[in-house]
Amino acid sequence: MLLALDVGNSQIFGGVFAGDELKLTFRRSSQTSASADELGVFLRGMLRESGLQADAIREIAVCSVVPDLVHALRNCCVRYFQAEPFVLGPGSKTGLNIRYKNPAEVGADRIANAIAAVHRHPGRNLIVIDLGTANTFCAISRNKDYLGGVILPGLRISMDALAQRTAKLPAVEIVRPKDLVGKTTVASIQSGLYFGCLAAIREITRQVQADCFKSQEAVVIGTGGFSRLFADEGVFDEVVPDLVLRGLVIALRSNLEAVS
Repeated sequence: MLLALDVGNSQIFGGVFAGDELKLTFRRSSQTSASADELGVFLRGMLRESGLQADAIREIAVCSVVPDLVHALRNCCVRYFQAEPFVLGPGSKTGLNIRYKNPAEVGADRIANAIAAVHRHPGRNLIVIDLGTANTFCAISRNKDYLGGVILPGLRISMDALAQRTAKLPAVEIVRPKDLVGKTTVASIQSGLYFGCLAAIREITRQVQADCFKSQEAVVIGTGGFSRLFADEGVFDEVVPDLVLRGLVIALRSNLEAVS
C-alpha cells in the first residue's frame, strides 16, 4: 500500500492507496509543530484504528507547503515505516511545462493537483480550483503547460480575520446559508463568506477562461476541503476532493519509472 500526505498550512491531508483504490482519507492539524515520533504514533494509530496494518505501507509520497514539517515527516517515514518518502518538489518529474517565471515558487500541492487533473482529462484545457486555507486557481493548457494562477484568502482565513479584527463580529460555522440576506449577525457573516466566495469563484473562473483559453473550452475541477460546499452551484464540471493525493501517487510512479 501507498501513503500519500499533503501538508498544508492548516492541515495534513492524507490517504492510503491499494493500487489505484483510495482506501481511506484523514486529516490532522499542521499548525502545531510535531516531532517525528508524534507524527509516527499518529499515523500508525490512525491506520490501526482503520483496520489497516502499518507494515503494509511500502511507499510514501509527500507534498508540503510547510518546510519546517518536511524534516520531521521524513524521519517519521524512515523510523516508523522503514520507507524513504518521495517528496514532490523542484527537480521532480511532473510531466508539466511550468510557465512560472520561477518554477520553484509554485506550491507542491498545486503541482500535484495539476498532475492529477491532466491525467483525468488528457488533451483538455483545465482550471483547477482548490478551496482550502487559501483559494487557488490554476490554469493548465491542453499541451500540459502550467500557465499560472490566482491566489486569494480562503473561507476560514476570511472568517478568522473578521472575528479577530472586529470588536463585535463572532467566529461562525462555515455553511451554505438558506438566504442571501441574513436576519442575524451570524447569518449575515455566513452569507457574506459563502456568497462572496461563490461570486469570486464564478468571476475569476470566467476571467481565467477568457485570458488563458479565449474561446476554447476548459474543464473546471473543484478540490480542497471546502469544494463540496459549492458542488451544487454549477461552478465546477466535477468535484474531486482528493485530487492532490491522486496527483502525488502519479508523481511518485513517474519518478520511480524515471530512475529505473
